[in-house]
Amino acid sequence: MGSDAAAAHLEPHFEDIARQTHAARLGMWVFIGSEALLFSALFALYAAYRVAYPGAFEDAAGHTDLALGTIMTGVLLTCSFLVAMSLGRVRRRLARDAVLFLAGAIVLGVAFLALKGIEYTEHFRDGIYPGVWYRSPTLTGQGANIFFTLYYAMTGLHAVHVLGGVALLAWLAWRVGRGRIDDAYHTPLEQGGLYWHFVDVIWVFLWPLFYLLR
Repeated sequence: MGSDAAAAHLEPHFEDIARQTHAARLGMWVFIGSEALLFSALFALYAAYRVAYPGAFEDAAGHTDLALGTIMTGVLLTCSFLVAMSLGRVRRRLARDAVLFLAGAIVLGVAFLALKGIEYTEHFRDGIYPGVWYRSPTLTGQGANIFFTLYYAMTGLHAVHVLGGVALLAWLAWRVGRGRIDDAYHTPLEQGGLYWHFVDVIWVFLWPLFYLLR
């Protein structure tokens, strides 16, 4: 009965549901692996400049909003919790509850982006821009400039991933609501959740680098 129900979700270019599930999982892990390599290169660049400008990086980190950064960390971790709960509800055939959990995760994801926008606005007001546009009157020096250039590059790239994750969660919520993801076949929700957890893990590394280093 379960296999017959899962077969209803089989795409025409796959022989069976097992191959389809394997392909989805492999594809997501390959994608996450490539994204991990991208962020690893940025982390390595950060480490090199951190060694070159230790004092300047600590001073610059003191100008980030620790309270706001910590709140954003809590928001993303709560999002991951809600996404995990939605998968559990789908497995228990509680589609409506799953959609509500996904909706909550979407709202928090948007809240994270709004908070990041507020933080960027505060920095711009103080003349803290990336690269050649940097003109902070109180935090001068090449090290501070490099720190905030990396800050904008890495947190901005992460924000793009969050935006993509929010869109993905909205699509998954729609599919759950329409019955296209259910207890018989919920691989898309599993893989979407995996992507969202990866985005959260990246932020857990960014948080100490840019907020706790002071």
